[in-house]
Amino acid sequence: MAQSNSFAKTPQLKACPDSPNCVSSMASGSHAIEPFQLIIDPEEGWQKIISTLSGMERIRIIRSDNETVHAEATSLIFRFVDDIDLVLNEEKKRIDIRSASRTGYSDFGVNRQRIEKLRALLRLAKIVQ
Repeated sequence: MAQSNSFAKTPQLKACPDSPNCVSSMASGSHAIEPFQLIIDPEEGWQKIISTLSGMERIRIIRSDNETVHAEATSLIFRFVDDIDLVLNEEKKRIDIRSASRTGYSDFGVNRQRIEKLRALLRLAKIVQ
């Protein structure tokens, strides 16, 4: 009889490429960005984060579940698409996040600015610290 594994594996974010057009809370060095630390119930906070993210300009939620979100952000002029991924660690009340350009080399800091704008909105709403 096979034993069941009672420990669910937390999803991981994809690693950033060598190019400077990516930020991730699971990266180090120039790609590093702080994760979101929830100050409310994780389940409630997760839903509010999804709602806030989907309300941001030119961002579309592609898929979401109880612990991951994948969204796309489209630039205004050239219509470049960036990928945004979030992973909930309910036990640590932490959201890991990654934002990366699909094409090109430099993003002129757009991915970092986007995540910091989301962080500011979430702080204002008293969802994260």
